[in-house]
Amino acid sequence: MDTKPSFFDEMFEGTELPRQPYSRYNDWFVGEDAKELRKKSAEAEAFFRRIGITFNVYGQQDADERLIPFDIVPRIIAAREWQRLEQGNEQRVRAINAFLPDIYHRQEILRAGRLQREIIARNKAFLPQMIGLNPPGGVYTHVVGTDLVRTGENEFYVLEDNARTPSGVSYMLENRETMLQMFPELFTQLKVRPVSSYPQNLRRSLSDCAPPAFNGDRPVVAVLTPGIHNSAYFEHACLADQMGAELVESHDLRIVDGRVAMR
Repeated sequence: MDTKPSFFDEMFEGTELPRQPYSRYNDWFVGEDAKELRKKSAEAEAFFRRIGITFNVYGQQDADERLIPFDIVPRIIAAREWQRLEQGNEQRVRAINAFLPDIYHRQEILRAGRLQREIIARNKAFLPQMIGLNPPGGVYTHVVGTDLVRTGENEFYVLEDNARTPSGVSYMLENRETMLQMFPELFTQLKVRPVSSYPQNLRRSLSDCAPPAFNGDRPVVAVLTPGIHNSAYFEHACLADQMGAELVESHDLRIVDGRVAMR
């Protein structure tokens, strides 16, 4: 009888041997008290709920807000694996930012027959009003969320590219900060790539796309939010605070399918 699991075990090869990226983490984990780990996990979840690190799924209006899960066992990706993923993600974002200018200008991909015009024309995200317009810096999508799944050794698939100002990065930042505070000894043993520079990198990216008419040395960057009752408000407030940007609330704003829209 074949007992091989039908899924890829990211942490272990076989039943006991940890994969190389997890080797030192596993040494730390097996030496910890299980009861204490469960206690700290509960404390982290209580902290997330207290400060409002929750979300809900668009399209499920009756769904309760969900707590961002805090997992004592992190997903670990080796540096060589991440380098490959990073290059692939950057390539995908460049491709998206090449595709959109073409769709709203020369439409060469349609002329070449690579895509049927109906696929674009009937897509609810297509905005005919944007034809011929150039966004500041020529950038159509500044923030892209690429949904990845791992199915095997060195094997990843992209489920979708969320390019309509996706939320979620603040949850990752808070998760890492919580892990640092609860298990500082773990980060002294493992070489973990930092993520704390994300807000500064985001602000720099947005500042670089200031309209040509702007003559100042430091553009005013603002984060728009519909207000505290929006499920992503924590994200809006967190990024605005860490970027040193203005948090601008307007009751004329609402979120439709993850996008900002005017009433």
